[in-house]
Amino acid sequence: MADASATETHARKRAGLSLAAVLITALIVIGAVAAVVVAHYVTTPSKPSPSATPVTTGPAPMPGGAAEENVLAASQMLHLPLQAAQPQPMTSAIAGPPVLVPTTSVTAGRWIPGGFPRTPEGALGQLKALDETTMTTADPQVYAQGFREISEPGAPDPGSTGLVSLLTNLRSRARLPDTGPVPGLSASYEITHGQVKGVTSGGSFAVVCVLGQFSVGVNGQLVSAGVGDCQAMRWTGAQWRIASGALAAPAPSAWPGSADAVKAGYRELSGG
Repeated sequence: MADASATETHARKRAGLSLAAVLITALIVIGAVAAVVVAHYVTTPSKPSPSATPVTTGPAPMPGGAAEENVLAASQMLHLPLQAAQPQPMTSAIAGPPVLVPTTSVTAGRWIPGGFPRTPEGALGQLKALDETTMTTADPQVYAQGFREISEPGAPDPGSTGLVSLLTNLRSRARLPDTGPVPGLSASYEITHGQVKGVTSGGSFAVVCVLGQFSVGVNGQLVSAGVGDCQAMRWTGAQWRIASGALAAPAPSAWPGSADAVKAGYRELSGG
């Protein structure tokens, strides 16, 4: 009986190690997955994008209307090489002074914090809150649920976003269930940088981008990559929501604080 018990214990340990090996192998390529997600939605621009240069926070609002909003959302961002998302040395160069993200005023009884003010920085704060809250399980369904929760009617399908594709690809490569919790699997998305791509419609429509370190681990072993996310946001009179209309063009993915991140216009976020 003792031998049988020992054999069963050994088999369980071997199975656990096998799962860990599969996950770690899959996680090693997470940076490439992020880059592929970006490439999937980006067509080669005919000319350099205005977003390739640093964007100052709180740009003057442009004339509004659905057409102008869609043009702003869909305009291409800077293309970066695949290796830009991998860990790399930090640089002392900056794309501009830190962006002060306001502190949320509404957290009680809410899954995703809200209450950010009607400013481009407020839109950045709302996107940061959405992404950091919904990426902790590395579950595309959880992210999609949060995305819908703060979307206005007519907003893009969360299934079309880069973060859903990233999580779906990650789980597929690791041979994990499409959704649901996975024992031993942990994830975090620590957003430290961002930029305001543009503002229109009298300041009620803003396209904002965040950049952070997305980490996935199993049994204490972590693999990380720099992942960016851009979304079109609309002020509805009381809060920022994912806007109806065109899906925002993919954000450049770079290691936060690296030369590539600076080249893409990302600035450090403070406050919040």
